[in-house]
Amino acid sequence: MAGSMGDSAPDTGQREPYLYRERTKYSPEEEERLERQHFWKIIDAFRYYRTHVQERVNRTERQFRSLPQKHQRLLSGFLPNLAKIRRCVDQNYEVLQAIVQNCIHMFENIEYGDDDNTRKVGPSSTFDMDKLKSTIKQFVRDWSETGKAERDSCYTPLVEEIQKQFPPDQCDVSKVNVLVPGAGLGRLAWEIARLGYACQGNEWSFFMLFSSNFVLNRCEKVNDLTLYPWVHQFSNNKHSADQTRPVSFPDVNPQSLPPHSNFSMTAGDFLEVYTDPNTWDCVATCFFIDTAHNVIDYIETIWNILKPGGVWINLGPLLYHFENMANELSIELSYEDIKDVILKYGFQLEAERESVLTTYTENDRSMLKYLYDCVFFVVRKPADHLSNGALSPKDNQLDISVEKEETAT
Repeated sequence: MAGSMGDSAPDTGQREPYLYRERTKYSPEEEERLERQHFWKIIDAFRYYRTHVQERVNRTERQFRSLPQKHQRLLSGFLPNLAKIRRCVDQNYEVLQAIVQNCIHMFENIEYGDDDNTRKVGPSSTFDMDKLKSTIKQFVRDWSETGKAERDSCYTPLVEEIQKQFPPDQCDVSKVNVLVPGAGLGRLAWEIARLGYACQGNEWSFFMLFSSNFVLNRCEKVNDLTLYPWVHQFSNNKHSADQTRPVSFPDVNPQSLPPHSNFSMTAGDFLEVYTDPNTWDCVATCFFIDTAHNVIDYIETIWNILKPGGVWINLGPLLYHFENMANELSIELSYEDIKDVILKYGFQLEAERESVLTTYTENDRSMLKYLYDCVFFVVRKPADHLSNGALSPKDNQLDISVEKEETAT
């Protein structure tokens, strides 16, 4: 997912250390401990949701009651609307608890310990709560009728290009291996698999992994569940009811893939999970490449894992994920620079559109909307290229360590 993830650190005049994936090495035991700690931190965020949002509603009520009585009387519908917001929050909470209920044993090759329902859930960070609210909106984008227009603008160009590159009437699509990094809640990868391609989605965020596991493996009835994704938006509402309008999901049955479909989701860092060279026929990235600390790492990895003749299809903006995060490495390249690096690796540019307008988890009734002017490109790794998976135009190539791959389906 593209997005800024924090505020700028104050300028202290001192050099800040940067946290880069190669710099901190932990023992396997420490890695496991830290990962288990992070897992439960995200579980706690799901469980803290109702308390967190209700505190915000309580603050709104206190501020309303501080108004002069003559002003309060002018707004007879204000408190009833707050009561409705509370009910919507409760409904969201019930869905979120259903999501995490079956997460403890969702991975095939790792255990995080048994759930202790007596464990006290303390306050989660604002950062984690914002991520959770964003995840709720991802259900709209990926698995609701409301999100169809956004999927049509973002996913359809990628799917159509895959069909153009690997026509079903000219090849056995079940043998075409397609990778979707940054898969989110899995709809793009699911749509590709629905067409018969062997497709794997990859995601590192537990917020996304928990939610995709729920919708892909636990949901069977169309529009059986309801969320209120805009209930946290107190500004830019034309009508009070806009804040509490429901969205049903899933708009299709995720279990309706054709028999013998080859579809999977993996959990983990894209750079660490995918190290085997010459493996994939196609890599499809949507709103993904700007999630890198160093986008050249992504380019290098995609080059190495693509088979000779394989294609990389991309659509998205460049809203760099780590740009404003203190102590995090973030290299913000222009598209011009990225394109230059891609070509220097040896990719051949086959298609390019520098202006594809789209939105991202947009509230279509909000008075404030963001419109992304995205780049779409198709590049190919030359078919006659003999690669050992380690070719790099750089003099000093980083030694990428491999960590465990965690299968989420």
